[in-house]
Order: sequence, then structure tokens, then C-alpha cells
Amino acid sequence: MGAAGSKLEKALGDQFPEGERYFGLENFGNTCYCNSVLQALYFCVPFREQLLEYYANVKNPADAEENLLTCLADLFLLGKTTRVMMVTALISFQISQTNNKTSQDAHELLNYLLNELADILEKEDRVAKSDQETYSPSEKVANGRITSNGSRKEPLVTLVHKNFQGTLTNETRCLCCETVTARDETFLDLSLDIEQNSSITSCLKNFSSTETLNAEDKFFCDKCCSLQEAQKRMKIKRPPHVLVIHLKRFKYIEQLNRDKKLSYRVVFPLELKLSNTIEDADAEYSLFAVVVHVGSGPNHGHYVSVVKSHNHWLFFDDENVEMIDESAIQTFFGSAQEYSSNTDHGYILFYERLVDSSTS
Repeated sequence: MGAAGSKLEKALGDQFPEGERYFGLENFGNTCYCNSVLQALYFCVPFREQLLEYYANVKNPADAEENLLTCLADLFLLGKTTRVMMVTALISFQISQTNNKTSQDAHELLNYLLNELADILEKEDRVAKSDQETYSPSEKVANGRITSNGSRKEPLVTLVHKNFQGTLTNETRCLCCETVTARDETFLDLSLDIEQNSSITSCLKNFSSTETLNAEDKFFCDKCCSLQEAQKRMKIKRPPHVLVIHLKRFKYIEQLNRDKKLSYRVVFPLELKLSNTIEDADAEYSLFAVVVHVGSGPNHGHYVSVVKSHNHWLFFDDENVEMIDESAIQTFFGSAQEYSSNTDHGYILFYERLVDSSTS
């Protein structure tokens, strides 16, 4: 667990949860962005437990190919911080192919990590089903494919999709014939525009606000068979079990010809209620992790994470781990003034759906 974990264990005394691991992660040279995301994912308990259950039941450690899934499983199970270098190398390599920025972004990493894990799980599922078909050639197992009776089944829902995936509905209403066209799309996180002295609730309302399409942006209505003025809005059709909110703190400023960090004060509550949903009215969530960007600019700085475990809030800064008071969370809301000595700003928020509010 390391020295930091030992100090924390002593501080908690009898309150230290049995079987829980609190360990810092070594910084292998600008890998704080990776460490902060990994800590947040580790304390996403349903995801961690399902990942370890899959690894224990499906994978054979003796012949398992080393990939992102096996590295994360070892990290979560054993606290093998040496594997972090392997995880970081895998992620950094992929990101470097598509991004030439000098510093890595925690949000890009999270997106890559979740999508890569889903791809690995889907690939292993296809291999397993292919092996089954080898032994039972008369039975076709469907994974988004046509089955022997001609029906089509839904694609595999991996543990990544089960925990993080939600569904958005893009509704467009023709102002001429009132026909509503709806298109669904899935998401693993929500990226929200932010404003000064605002809140997550107001950002979510702006995300679902109605936009009028007119002039050069008119909508082609299939019923009218012509371009028409329309109203468009985005709503959450199916909220995920784990709601990840990315605050868009880095914005390109045309006058400056560069990206700028927005230090805006955005209040994020410990308990969040979604009111702009379709299927599940007023879905309720509880905050359990925050990835924080420290620094004044987008191309330099540091990442830390704050997580909640067994009613205790913990602050992770690479190898260092300490307990903090719940009231300290508000110091990561942002700055009410443009220039402030406080540059520790909440960047990625992790909320878990409360059991009583879930219909699943």
C-alpha cells in the first residue's frame, strides 16, 4: 500500500474499511493525468468489482494476453503500481498518434481508456463465441448478427456500457407541420459548456435548451419535403448508472489564437438530480470522485483527484494520499474572478446513481 496508505490507515484507525486499498500511484514523468483518472475509476466500486469478477472468471492469468484490461485488473486487485507504467504507455501511445499536444488531457485519456476496454471485451466475447460455434456448428450465437432463425439480437453490453453508457435523444420539431424527428445516440460522458458563477444544474439545462434552426441552418423536413424552420433540443433518454460530466474548461480563443483555460466558478453538488430526462424522471446521483486540473493554462499544469470512500473524502496527488474534510470540495468549484491564486478547478465529475432512483 505504501507509506501514504499506512499513514492514512493509522489516521482512520478503527474506521479503516476492511479489504479496501488506498495507494498512491507513482508519477513516471508527466503521468499525473493518468494517475488521477485511474484513482477515480478504482473508486467506482461497481465498475471495479465487475472488472475483477470478469478477470477472475473468464481470464486465465497463465495465458492471458497483457493488455489494458489485464493491467487494470492487476492494479485494482493487487495495487501493482509498476503496472501503471504499462497502462500509461498503452494509453499515451494511442493518444500520441492522434494528438500532437505537448501535454496529455485527462478527459481524452478517460475516453480512450473506456472505449479500448469495451473493444477488448467485445473482441474476447467474439472469440469465445467463435470457439463455441466450432464445437457446436449447428448453433449460431448472435452478437449483433443474424441468428439461425433469421432474427437480429442486440450487440454485446460490456461492463463498460453497463456502468457508463447512457442514451441521448436529439429531437427536432418542424415549425411548419409540427412533426417531431427523434434520433438516439449513446454516450459515455457528457461534455458541458460552462459559464462564470454557474452550476452543474444550469449547465445541464443549457445542454438541453431549445435551439431555433433558421436562415442558412434550416432543417429538411421529410414530411414537408423542403427546408423549414425548426426547433432542436437534446434530452437524456436513458441516464447511465455512473454519470461522468466533463466541464469544458479549455476553449480556443480566436483573438488570442490559442486555447485558454476557463477558471469559471461552477458549483457541483454532492447530490445531483437530473430533471431533463425522458424515461426516468428526476434520476438522483451522488458525487464520488473529481478529477482536478491544477494550473493556469491548458498546455501545462498538474492533475489530482478527490474521491469518496466509506463516507471519507480522500485527496490523491500521485504517490501522496491524505484525508480531507467534505467542506474542502468547494475549493475546487473554480474562481469567481478571472485572476485568482487558486488554480485547482474541478474538471471531470463522477456521479453514481442512487439505488432508490434507478429502475433497472
